[in-house]
Amino acid sequence: MKNGSMLYPRETATRRLKSLDGMWDLRFDPSSTGSSEGWANGLDTSITIPVPASFQDFFTDKDAREYCGDLWYARDLYIPKEYEGLKLALRFGAATHRAIVYVNGQEVFRHEGGFLPFSCDITEVAQCGAENKVVVKLNNELSETNLPCGTVKVLKNGKKIAKPYFDFYNYSGLNRSVYLTAIPADSVFGYETTYAIDGTTAQVGYTVKTASSAKVEVSLFDEDGVLAARAEGATGTLTVEDAKLWQVGKGYLYKIVIRLLDGDTLLDEYYDFIGIRTVEVKGTDILINGAPVYLKGFGKHEDSDIVGRGTNIAQTKRDFELMKWIGANSFRTSHYPYSEEVYQMADREGFLVIDEVPAVGMLRSIANFLDASTGAQTNFFSGDHVPKLLERHLDDIADMIERDKNHPCVFAWSLLNEPETTDESAVPYFERVFEQAAKLDPQKRPRTFALVMNSVPDKCKCYQFSDIIALNRYFGWYVNGGPEICDAKEAFIAEMDKWQALDLDKPFIFTEYGADTHPGIHKLPSVMWSQEYQIEYLKMCHEVFDSYPFVKGEQVWNFADFQTTEGIMRCDGNKKGIFTRQRQPKDAAFYFKKRWDSLPLDHKSNK
Repeated sequence: MKNGSMLYPRETATRRLKSLDGMWDLRFDPSSTGSSEGWANGLDTSITIPVPASFQDFFTDKDAREYCGDLWYARDLYIPKEYEGLKLALRFGAATHRAIVYVNGQEVFRHEGGFLPFSCDITEVAQCGAENKVVVKLNNELSETNLPCGTVKVLKNGKKIAKPYFDFYNYSGLNRSVYLTAIPADSVFGYETTYAIDGTTAQVGYTVKTASSAKVEVSLFDEDGVLAARAEGATGTLTVEDAKLWQVGKGYLYKIVIRLLDGDTLLDEYYDFIGIRTVEVKGTDILINGAPVYLKGFGKHEDSDIVGRGTNIAQTKRDFELMKWIGANSFRTSHYPYSEEVYQMADREGFLVIDEVPAVGMLRSIANFLDASTGAQTNFFSGDHVPKLLERHLDDIADMIERDKNHPCVFAWSLLNEPETTDESAVPYFERVFEQAAKLDPQKRPRTFALVMNSVPDKCKCYQFSDIIALNRYFGWYVNGGPEICDAKEAFIAEMDKWQALDLDKPFIFTEYGADTHPGIHKLPSVMWSQEYQIEYLKMCHEVFDSYPFVKGEQVWNFADFQTTEGIMRCDGNKKGIFTRQRQPKDAAFYFKKRWDSLPLDHKSNK
């Protein structure tokens, strides 16, 4: 089913918005009998759980925390009488990984994909001026035909557990906010913008999608509320004189207001915030407004104590303050699109974002970070699962671009993370994925994917698709760690020399490099897992980066420690964070601050 409008929900003169965040009822359904037993009408036995949040870390018993299968959420919803005559929808920021939505016992929508929003029209089944029962049947199982990829193992006691092909915890539930929206029948469904800059004048091209033939009026206001430009028509151009550009570190935003009119009668109104800026890759430079930018920043996760992957706006604010303090200017939404509030904050703070679709785990191994380092292959793209997986992948790319295409912070799309690329079967898959992004993005942002360690120049079949070559490299950690770090540096240089010999004339960035570090471990001489070794490792990597003029960015793995599946490679999660999970600095944070404060924005530019 179609996901409905991807517009961020806002209240205006014509639109009403009601938050459904708070406590919901929750019931596990391990035998998958809830549907036949009528749970769609309500849960007669349940516990309460907060929304938005992942359900796992509220529990003190392992069976509940590791629950894998069907689970049901429910709550009552009073819909005001004044909403009568409006188009009513439930808007879910995310439901991980698949959902069936019921209202008053009737199924209204099905959705697959746990990291992007969807809206379900409930106009025909909702009762205004009365209580309504909202029930959501979720399923958090992993498969090779869904994103991210993984599988399910059934234990001898009959319980199912998730077995991800990726190195982060399978947090699930209603992870993001839920809203009831009420909008006019004649309404704005979506919009998109493009930008051209000529001196101090900017041309803002726009297209408005509407469910109406009414007159469209588009206005642009500066941050002081002064009208900067106005135009009419569903497609047109806003000419902005003395335009204030969105810059890295200075996120100037204009308010765009879209109105549908029937004569003087206002039918619908929607507003959003945009930034005037251009993005281009030229040779080995990444250009914002025609000026070269060197990326300094992180791979991150939506991950925090207690709420798991649930939207945590307070922690998001702390993250941005820490990133500003350390001198960062960018991050990648590894390994899935984040909540919309993160992008809104990045827009305002002037951070560059590589927006990543949840295409991770395409190596058929929970330890892909280790297996790929030793050259393991699984021919992932030659199996029977591929056609259905590709369909899901293309849908998620379409939804991600539709949701995020107007954010000025988003300057590139990452279409896969660490896929297997050493077999020719990957090539047609990559062709479809990269074509989809190029076709759907009106701003034609650069496209990339993160190359795992076995995707080396003489074996990778797919690097040619990327506009920016993004490398995940762990020389000195998964390969030649500890006292062998001198050999790690030589191996790293040997690979980079091979890339250099290809003369690709494209920018290279490092989207992952890092070493697990426990904040309480200090050791002289250094040993792996100590704070001293983390800095020793990072200095070695930076010496390599600084030796190649085509390397135009470094995003260390990871911003903060995060939760993973249990295993002998992990001690209560991944500890590669520069900050702890509680957002306190390790020693490496001060090393990065010194380095990044010293690197100009146009570091290593060709201009």
